[in-house]
Amino acid sequence: MKEYCFDMSGISNPLETMPADIHTSFWNLVSDYLASGKVAVTKEIYDEMVHIPGPVGDVIRKNEASMLLEVGQDGWDWEVYVKHVAELQEKYEGVISEFNGGRRNTICLNDISIIALGKALGVPVVSMEAPAIQVSNTKKRIPEVCELEEVLHYDFSDFLRKEGIGN
Repeated sequence: MKEYCFDMSGISNPLETMPADIHTSFWNLVSDYLASGKVAVTKEIYDEMVHIPGPVGDVIRKNEASMLLEVGQDGWDWEVYVKHVAELQEKYEGVISEFNGGRRNTICLNDISIIALGKALGVPVVSMEAPAIQVSNTKKRIPEVCELEEVLHYDFSDFLRKEGIGN
């Protein structure tokens, strides 16, 4: 059963600040979790994650079948996911960077996909995006859209605490 949806930043940003070659035992624990079958990603996010280097990237590539939920794949309600994607794209069209000339500090279609997946599965989305400092009608990030859509949003540290990783 899936317990979290990960955005690319949920793994890549922590790896930048805590490199796997220095924090080996810690990243081994995270890698074990990634391999557990409890993490879900969309095709768009997986296609970003395969570029993560080193042993963590190796774990992601080796566990594609357990992490990646694809439209049309048996074993999950992908029709609900597709419905959520369409609804979110319409509802947040004005703040999606691909639809507004690439406005910075706002969501993109890949972000919409992982939020829709979290909503469809009823699980938290893990990203390292911080909420915007000021409320804006023209800029929204993953945490704001998650809140508006009643999807839990965790940063990497929240995820670690919830799972007791690194204690």
